[in-house]
Amino acid sequence: MPTKGSPDFVRLLIALAVFVGMAGLTMGLRHLAFRALHRWGSRTSTVMDSVIFKSLRLPSIAWCILIGLYSALDQARLPPRPSALALNLVYGLLVLSVTAAIANLSSATLSHTLTEHRLPIPATGLSLMIFKVTIWVLGGLVLLSSLGVSITPILTALGVGGLAVALALQETLSNLFAGLHLLISQPIRVGDFVRLETGLEGYVADIGWRATKLRTLPNNVIVVPNSKMAQSILVNYYLPEPKMAISIQVGTSYNADPEQVERVLLEETSKAIGQVPGLLIEPSPTVRFIPGFGESSLDFTVTCHVRQFEDQYLVQHELRKRILKRFREEGIEIPFPHRIVRLEAAQAGSADRPPRAASAEEAIP
Repeated sequence: MPTKGSPDFVRLLIALAVFVGMAGLTMGLRHLAFRALHRWGSRTSTVMDSVIFKSLRLPSIAWCILIGLYSALDQARLPPRPSALALNLVYGLLVLSVTAAIANLSSATLSHTLTEHRLPIPATGLSLMIFKVTIWVLGGLVLLSSLGVSITPILTALGVGGLAVALALQETLSNLFAGLHLLISQPIRVGDFVRLETGLEGYVADIGWRATKLRTLPNNVIVVPNSKMAQSILVNYYLPEPKMAISIQVGTSYNADPEQVERVLLEETSKAIGQVPGLLIEPSPTVRFIPGFGESSLDFTVTCHVRQFEDQYLVQHELRKRILKRFREEGIEIPFPHRIVRLEAAQAGSADRPPRAASAEEAIP
């Protein structure tokens, strides 16, 4: 152990001073670089400054410390074996920190680019995870190769052990490959509104490596395993486009004039265009005498188009109010359901049938 005043002790003090000085200097340069980045971002509308800051904030601190350690080791003049071990440790930490920075920055940049330019590759949790894992694997291989570790036996062992892992993780791998199938074939995309055959429905929030998340209209999240999502029969309300048709059933009295009813329905629907959010002018609304002759009413169907699935609820709400108000102004009756019940009396003196009351007809509302 070096004593006070000995040459070894002096070298340790010098090494410590070099470490503090170099770490402080690089931390100061880091601070100035991030300030310049922030000023550049404030003068432009880009969000890349925020992406770079979040990706490099922690790794850059590690770089400053590692630069100080490397400079201090050069001044400490340790024995060969401890010096080599310390340098390998510093190099390994540097490779890991650089790999983490590249993975975070590349993933964030890829996500921003895919979202901003709406490229065909979806920015989902699974696609970003695959990208980051690939970078980490490459970084690990570079680290092992630089430390003199042969990666050929490792790859061979992974190939032999892959079969056992695949058998043990069948369900996990099934969900992983089902997620890849969803990303490549794109029967659903992030942001689409879908309804499964089980009745579950919601917006696709994310497609992960194990499960797909659906955000329901009440703002809850449904987690569906990718394998079940890939096998399910589903309706995608955003394919081939978000625009969709809705139908409103309207019944009137048999005393109503069908021509008048059709005119009123078309006028009210057309006037609502531009006033009700989500109601589209094209294709034009239509009215059809379908299904037609009901048990107690003449049945009409109003068909119009809305911008997307969620708009249908407000559009139906507003159109029904307008149609009811206009029917009252025009004197068009919306009838109550009714039935005709016939009561007959049995013939007098009949022994095999009970006596019945006199015939009568009554409309029961």
